[in-house]
Amino acid sequence: MAEPLLSQPDLWRQLFALVLAATVVMGSPGPATISVTAVGAAFGLRRSLRYACGIILGTIAVLLVVATGVAAMLASMPRLAPLLAVGSAGYILYLAFRIATAPPLATHAGQAARPTFPGGFLLAVANPKAYVAIAAVFAGVSSKQGAVELGPWLKLAVLALMIVAIHAVWLVAGAVFARFLRQPVASRITNLIFAATLMLTTALAMFG
Repeated sequence: MAEPLLSQPDLWRQLFALVLAATVVMGSPGPATISVTAVGAAFGLRRSLRYACGIILGTIAVLLVVATGVAAMLASMPRLAPLLAVGSAGYILYLAFRIATAPPLATHAGQAARPTFPGGFLLAVANPKAYVAIAAVFAGVSSKQGAVELGPWLKLAVLALMIVAIHAVWLVAGAVFARFLRQPVASRITNLIFAATLMLTTALAMFG
């Protein structure tokens, strides 16, 4: 009979290491996290929820693709990666333009169409950083020889929860920041900074 979970300190150490690695690697600034923050700052929390849900579910889809080995199979198709990169870059440029030109929140009432769920999902599944970061975290936490090992389903569950938590934090951070952007000049400057940061992190993820 397996030991109770609470009596397996090695398992808890590995869980802690997995959460810590996910926080540092997957939670670092990248196209998805920066876009969620930028959209939250430009459009507010409520208007950004659909986009954030698209990012979260798209990133969880990437997690499943990596965990099941489908990512390795897709990497063997040399024509697919450039198509995904072009599609992602095109949408990110469009999103950066939308963020840079978004009116202040106080004047949003119907003036600017909010980013969509499909757009967030597309960006997430075509985000090159997501595949590298998730693969590194998923494969990086292993136990010592003879010790209790984290099963793949437990890893999947923990990382899926971390994806939700990480993007929720970035979204709330952007939305909280937006509360101070009621003035048109401050809002425009901040949106331009977020748009430029989004393009920079995307360039670093693709070419860095």
